[in-house]
Amino acid sequence: MADRARTDRLSAQKRGHRSETWAAWWLRLKGHRILGRRIKTHAGEIDLVTLSPFGPVCFVEVKARTLARDAAEAVGPEQRTRIARAASLYLASRPALAKRGARFDIVTVAGLPRHLPDAWRMDG
Repeated sequence: MADRARTDRLSAQKRGHRSETWAAWWLRLKGHRILGRRIKTHAGEIDLVTLSPFGPVCFVEVKARTLARDAAEAVGPEQRTRIARAASLYLASRPALAKRGARFDIVTVAGLPRHLPDAWRMDG
């Protein structure tokens, strides 16, 4: 059983990395500049950090599911709070980027990637 769980975990991790690659490619096509992938902070990990062609720094959560709706719904309140904390730490060490503003996006991967800009806000 432990071997099966390990195999499933590795398979999910591989799928996640592949989905992040697809998402980064998709965002580049939309004019984003990729600033970082799998950014680790004390608060948690951010899948992608990009610079939007319209100015703000985008903190992107990538979700791969069979259905796009399920992928978007997989980013719950606790995960949003964790990503927002990680984003704050990221921007605190990069004041020039912080001046550009920030937003939280989701890219769902269920077939072709789908970009949901400004998917949520942490300001209430």
